[in-house]
Amino acid sequence: MHPRRSAQEVLLCDLCETVPLQSHCELCDINLCKACVGEHLSDSSKRHNVVPFLQRKDTPNYPKCPDHADKHCEAYCEKCDIPVCITCVSSGKHKGHDISDILEKLSAKTESLEKDLDELETRIYPRYEEMASDVQTEKAELETKYGKLTTAADQQGEVLHREITAIVNKRKSDIQEMKSKHLSTLNKNTDEITQKMAELKQIMSDLKSILKSNDVSLTSTYKSRNSEFRTLPPKVRVTIPSFSAQKINKDQLNEMFGSLSSLSINTEHGDTMKSAEAVSSPPVKPLLDEPRVTATIDTGYNRLLSVSCLSEDQVWTRGDNETMKLLNLQSKLLTSIQTKSGRQPGGIAVTRDGDLVYTDPNKRTLNLIKNKKIQTVITLQGWYPLFVCCTASDDLLVTMVSDDGEQSKVMRYSGSTEKQSIQFDDQGRPLYSSDINTPKYISENKNLDICVADCDASAVVVVNQSGKLRFRYTGHPSNTKQSFSPVGITTDSQSHILTADTNNHRIHILDQDGQFLRYIHCDLERPSGLCVDIRDNLFVAEFNTAKVKKIQYL
Repeated sequence: MHPRRSAQEVLLCDLCETVPLQSHCELCDINLCKACVGEHLSDSSKRHNVVPFLQRKDTPNYPKCPDHADKHCEAYCEKCDIPVCITCVSSGKHKGHDISDILEKLSAKTESLEKDLDELETRIYPRYEEMASDVQTEKAELETKYGKLTTAADQQGEVLHREITAIVNKRKSDIQEMKSKHLSTLNKNTDEITQKMAELKQIMSDLKSILKSNDVSLTSTYKSRNSEFRTLPPKVRVTIPSFSAQKINKDQLNEMFGSLSSLSINTEHGDTMKSAEAVSSPPVKPLLDEPRVTATIDTGYNRLLSVSCLSEDQVWTRGDNETMKLLNLQSKLLTSIQTKSGRQPGGIAVTRDGDLVYTDPNKRTLNLIKNKKIQTVITLQGWYPLFVCCTASDDLLVTMVSDDGEQSKVMRYSGSTEKQSIQFDDQGRPLYSSDINTPKYISENKNLDICVADCDASAVVVVNQSGKLRFRYTGHPSNTKQSFSPVGITTDSQSHILTADTNNHRIHILDQDGQFLRYIHCDLERPSGLCVDIRDNLFVAEFNTAKVKKIQYL
């Protein structure tokens, strides 16, 4: 047990260590009983400030001055880059130097630490995880690929029978040796990556401890290693050997059996990631005081649900039938495509190559339209795909609901390969509502956050690129009378989040951290789908009028 605490955890005086404390000296950061207050104040060399214990202020953990043992460093010399006390400053040793408050320096340093930790957690470490996952995938495919080589050698051996048994065994031995070298190389690469990941975990843990401790000494002595880890480990590229079969010639069995290419192992230098500060930012564009409609497109549908920008003057639209239309600003129909199933599509999106993708909830498929030909990219089992968006890396993010209507999630795909599933928060609670009859439009922000307009939950749900919940926006805090009905959602070059509050006939503009900035009204009628072009023009699909309004708001 602590020597100065009883079984009931009574806090005792720091001087006599026997009597319960009553007061606190804020200058010396010491707890005192009633009897010891007078003794403490008798030291006239300091201007003590004794207050009742419960009225004490949080005292920063100032470091002691190495040159003046009775002083604490409450200032910071910018030129010498060290904490200093008031006596140091008045001594003339730091004359002409810029002196700042140490708490301000702590705040700036803490901000730098937080940025380092955020970059490690959200950008650098996920890349290492991705690299490790890629190597594991390659290792998992070794048996299949090398199995094919072995099978080819067996088939050739069966044709030549006993005459080529020795040659067959030799080739199989070569294959096994190459496989072992290949696996050994990948294991070595995995070990290198794992070692770096362990270092990163330790650094992140240390940073969290520093931030939690509020210790100025630890904070001021911290040296960032982020630049070291931005250079990713080398990526091993191993070319799988190929087997070339030849026609049988008994006189030249060894030569004509077929050659096995050598195992090619090349190590590529790891890419160096740009720091968060080095990533170029777009020019700042202020919000217009009065957003204005610059064009109106009549789509010809009875009801309009989605719009997706192909260019500044061409948009894809999806309405209440099986046809998707490409229109210009003059409402001219440029192209129309019917869904493969003949049923109404779910969400639509345009890829970076300008191709159209759409979901078909009835067939549980995600489809790509390229050169007017429809290719089914993904067919789901047990899930209905709802809405889709294309990311900066050309991945596809898809919202979906389970067949039984009990679960909802976001999936990330690269081509037809699943890369990520986002379904629960850190406490294991569902991130999204699971009503299949309400829309869940989705968009990726410029900072790589994933934004979902969850209409059934009356919330915009935003997670970071790793799937960790950042915030939920449930409408303007001052508006408690009108329910918030987010439907369409999009983002712009300023990392603004724009969502269509359909029942209240307006658009909410938020910053990337979920803070409300303003509304856009523009006489909108039941806004649904949204998209933004490369010049930050907003296109709004009106559900009732089946028109698209192009709005300038920046």
